[in-house]
Amino acid sequence: MTTKRILILAGRGRYEDPWHDHAATSHVVAGIIGDLGGVEVRGLFRDALDDLDSVDLLVVNGGSGRRDPEFDGSDDDWLAFHARLAGWARAGGAVLGLHQAANTFYDAPDWSAVLGGRWVPGESMHPPIGQARFELAQGHPVTEGLDAVEAFDERYCRLQVAPAARVLGTTPDDDGAEQPILWVNDAHGGRSVYSALGHDARSYASSGHQQLLRRSASWLLT
Repeated sequence: MTTKRILILAGRGRYEDPWHDHAATSHVVAGIIGDLGGVEVRGLFRDALDDLDSVDLLVVNGGSGRRDPEFDGSDDDWLAFHARLAGWARAGGAVLGLHQAANTFYDAPDWSAVLGGRWVPGESMHPPIGQARFELAQGHPVTEGLDAVEAFDERYCRLQVAPAARVLGTTPDDDGAEQPILWVNDAHGGRSVYSALGHDARSYASSGHQQLLRRSASWLLT
């Protein structure tokens, strides 16, 4: 049996920030899903997708960093990278977006359509990090039979979800309104799962979060 290839992109440069250790969480994720295939963690360089055709699952774990042409290239310099990713995803590629993936690739016109939603600057937010509960819907292979996830994490709120995406998880904001934090999307031609969980390693210490992560990756690899 051919081993599935899983590529985890860890934020760096224009796709990292000082509040998220993408390198650390990417390696934690690699350990959790490592038995599902051959896993490689790779920094977000412009040539990171040169061998994308051999990848079975692309995990995006990046954020929003320093948008400075002198530092990490201009938007135009990254056009080929984003076109490569969008084309691969629309041709049937499988994408798992973690936490800040809703707030990365701000220079990519197709990323929100691939992911199935986005963080909206000036509207999306999160209360202070702390112990949180994330409710999961039933009736989909990603969440069927799983209990609510209890984890120390940020609760992303007011994310914009594409109409075609299917929300599978929510968390309450400080006013008690349920906010979407987990969804699946196949409207772009491939399949994507987005989970807003995963601020740091403390979130991935949750057994419930580990189960959800493994279930998401397994479904995408099927």
